[in-house]
Amino acid sequence: MNTNSLTKFTKFFLDFMFYCGILVTITIPLSFKFLGNYYPNISNNYIAMCIIFILCGFLALWIIYYLRRIFQTVIAKDCFVEENVTALKRMGGASFFISLITFVRLFFVVTPATLVIILVFFIAGLFSLVLAQVFAQAVSYKQENDFTI
Repeated sequence: MNTNSLTKFTKFFLDFMFYCGILVTITIPLSFKFLGNYYPNISNNYIAMCIIFILCGFLALWIIYYLRRIFQTVIAKDCFVEENVTALKRMGGASFFISLITFVRLFFVVTPATLVIILVFFIAGLFSLVLAQVFAQAVSYKQENDFTI
């Protein structure tokens, strides 16, 4: 796969995830009403589950929104900018918050998937913050180099 087709696929995939994520997040109360017929944990904790999943949905959308913005700078071939550092820090914070909210979910339903989600978003948060530091250093080098020229 060449770089151009990879770029197009990634852009399409991020856009698809973003718009599908909006649809899924908006329909959570309706979906959980239906799923509550089959999963007693959802119907027994309907309000709490809706709040948890809607909050996590909005935070996930926020992460994808910032990924799309970062991707735009990659397409423009100018990715070492301060806006990306800020975006990575916000994505890290959102990831930690998703971990925290999902941890609260353990008080209602304990599943192996819940534990995996907590771990994955915690690691994603750490990765985003470290990557933000790397990008901040790259921005600093780039600005220094721009001043030299």
